[in-house]
Amino acid sequence: MPSSNPPLSGVRVLDMTQFLSGPFGTQILADLGAEVIKLEAPQGDLARHIPPYFVGNDSIYYLSINRGKRSIVVDMKSAAGIALVHDLVLASDIVIENFRPGVLDRLGLSAAQLRESKPGLIWCSISGFGQTGPYRDKPAYDMIVQALSGGMSLTGETGGRPVRAGIPLGDLAAGMYAAIAVLAALHRRNDTGRGEYIDIGMLDCQAAMLCYQGAYFLHSGNVPGRQGRGHDSIATYRTFTASDGVDVVVTANTDRMWVGLCAALGRPDLSEDARFLSGQLRYDNREQLWPLLDQAFLKHTADEWVPVLEREGIPVGVVNSLDRVMADPQIKARDMVIGLAAEDGREVRVMGNPIRLQEANASTPHYPPALGENSHAILTDVLGLDTSKIASLAERNIIVGKAPDRRVRD
Repeated sequence: MPSSNPPLSGVRVLDMTQFLSGPFGTQILADLGAEVIKLEAPQGDLARHIPPYFVGNDSIYYLSINRGKRSIVVDMKSAAGIALVHDLVLASDIVIENFRPGVLDRLGLSAAQLRESKPGLIWCSISGFGQTGPYRDKPAYDMIVQALSGGMSLTGETGGRPVRAGIPLGDLAAGMYAAIAVLAALHRRNDTGRGEYIDIGMLDCQAAMLCYQGAYFLHSGNVPGRQGRGHDSIATYRTFTASDGVDVVVTANTDRMWVGLCAALGRPDLSEDARFLSGQLRYDNREQLWPLLDQAFLKHTADEWVPVLEREGIPVGVVNSLDRVMADPQIKARDMVIGLAAEDGREVRVMGNPIRLQEANASTPHYPPALGENSHAILTDVLGLDTSKIASLAERNIIVGKAPDRRVRD
């Protein structure tokens, strides 16, 4: 039977991140049931202001990566503000931050010192290049690390210019690796009582994701170019354009699949062609093979090809535009588009949580917090401050946020 609580219930995360990598990682933890307190400066997470789409004062960009969190606004330019953040750190199990290396030390919020005060604290720093090395102090964004990692050199049409991946892999990978590392440290803490300091560099994450391409170069010394529509090892792992101009992805990886592909295309003769009898031969003669396959795929539309290929056991998929993705029956069946609603009537649809747990209850997704929406409640619930102390902090603009309405409602 499912447990009554999500798996990270009772775990408190202080989220001192903004933009994409950190918020994406902390949203994963929130989806797993952690209490995530989003600490923001008075101007708010810069992602709140990214055009072109908004609901109220918040951008769709921000709303896509901050569900299930609470927001507190603290002015960290004041000593009183730093003291509040210090106390919030010590009241948390996990801190995740993506300040430039050294910034928090200069503010008096040293991870090393705070972990001395609370040895069980798990602290994760996300930065462009990590806390060490010659690039340590350089600023970095997703496209920068895509470029420096070599991943961008592999992306684009063969012989064409390099292009960035259509999704922000540099940011998203760093957020996922941060979440993985935090969960590993949390597991270790359960055994030892000791926390951890975690150093996540976006460039490191992208370099790790070079995977077999990196190993191919290290083995052969050959520098690969743009991968275009295909695969660097398998000639029939490729996209082909159908008669309606829509691309179809075919991954015919085995000899059996190759024979099936030839039958589906109405070209059984190709499976007997001496040039294409094995995977190695198809790879060696790919420049002769591809035009023959390209011509064959022009017989039908993309959607017509899918059942034809599936009958022959060929893995196949249409290159969906986003309107097709959102209407896809598999996406719908897996609840990968979810609606979020705020108490004041604001609504937004975003992409859902891909993690499915059989025995633990899922965390209920909540609308992302407005700027400072929970400032007063967090100071009361987490730090135990009384209303007069909170009012004094608000009057001095050390915290920002609307005081809760305590009137009795009908």
